[in-house]
Amino acid sequence: MSSAAPRPAAPDHLWSVDEHLDDILSTVRPLEPIELRLLEAQGCVLVDDVMVPVTLPPFDNSSMDGYAVRVADVEGAGEEFPAVLEVVGDVAAGAAEPVRVGPGQAARIMTGAPLPPGAEAVVPVEWTDGGLGEGPASGMRARSLAPEGAEGQVRVYRSVEARAHVRDKGGDVRAGDLALAAGTVLGPPQIGLLSAIGHGTVRVRPRPRVVVMSTGSELVQPGEPLGPGQIYDSNSFALTAAARDAGAIAYRVGAVADDADTLRSTIEDQLVRADLMVTTGGVSVGAYDVVKEALSHVADEDEAGSGVDFRKLAMQPGKPQGFGSIGPDHTPLLALPGNPVSSYVSFEMFVRPAIRTLMGLEDVHRPRVRATLRTDAALRSPKGRRQFLRGKYADGEVAPVGGAGSHLIAALAHADALIVLPEDMESAEPGTEVEVVLLG
Repeated sequence: MSSAAPRPAAPDHLWSVDEHLDDILSTVRPLEPIELRLLEAQGCVLVDDVMVPVTLPPFDNSSMDGYAVRVADVEGAGEEFPAVLEVVGDVAAGAAEPVRVGPGQAARIMTGAPLPPGAEAVVPVEWTDGGLGEGPASGMRARSLAPEGAEGQVRVYRSVEARAHVRDKGGDVRAGDLALAAGTVLGPPQIGLLSAIGHGTVRVRPRPRVVVMSTGSELVQPGEPLGPGQIYDSNSFALTAAARDAGAIAYRVGAVADDADTLRSTIEDQLVRADLMVTTGGVSVGAYDVVKEALSHVADEDEAGSGVDFRKLAMQPGKPQGFGSIGPDHTPLLALPGNPVSSYVSFEMFVRPAIRTLMGLEDVHRPRVRATLRTDAALRSPKGRRQFLRGKYADGEVAPVGGAGSHLIAALAHADALIVLPEDMESAEPGTEVEVVLLG
């Protein structure tokens, strides 16, 4: 996997959200397929269609513990006049050569065991005396009292129709059927199906390895005491969790101080385990925005085609952004702003689609719906910028949560949607239909 350099633009060019996203998705490429064992492939995307090599179930089998019988032998059976059948043997799950059931006979059968030759249906043990001659059995209790493999008689107190309590051969899937289509994300049910049809390994695109690091000398690890002017590092935790939620294997790097040499060496050290790098903070125009300084030095030392472009976007929050590639493998890097809400919104708009693209998925975006704005007052939006507001969505309506400030992380924790106000909308009155990005 490699990524080309970002699309060049004039230094004063104000990028739209769509231009920036298109630039990212046009340069990030899906990871190369690999063969993995089933449990290692969980969360990965299937590369090829998988066909069914064996029919499931591979033979007619019982869905109940009971007795395999011929339908005619139990016709008309009831409590007063039960059918009395000769028990010719037991059929357990995995039995290679089950007994044959002839006229007036029954075979004791366990759940999953193959239906023996001659039998047409299964009578649940609860409809019999369990072979004890004492009236209807009480399930497993009655059966457990009968000596295993013992011959004798069983009284059947109810009739059955043909194929009753029998799982048909091929009732699940048949050989030659499509088991799973290429592009399927492998979760527990899909892995269960692959193992059921005999696959020990599967060809997938691996989960992307994403390294997340935050920058800022003011950042302190949660759990440690705060000094004057310090705050806890929340961005790296939120973005690492978001990367994992998107399907990646994510590594969080502790906050890096505002020192270009330290940041540069940290980035270079982390490249060995990164398919994608994400930084947060240090991309604006302040005196201590070391991400720009550090990455410009990295780009100077990299091979041709690498580089990180820092740009301004017509969006709120998240105006300052950086995108490019670094290192000998041209590892994609997205540099996000440092305010908590800005970094999270930027992740949802740009990093998540990049991760999903690396995975090889076709649909890389969060679902979007139209919803009626439920609010007491009009929402304001700066002209020419696409605004993303935190919201709570339910039943076709969305209500804003908290204010527009990019530092209001508490409101973000209570939101399950982003309200999108386009560039040409300066005011959204109550009842307006708006676009909503669903985060849940």
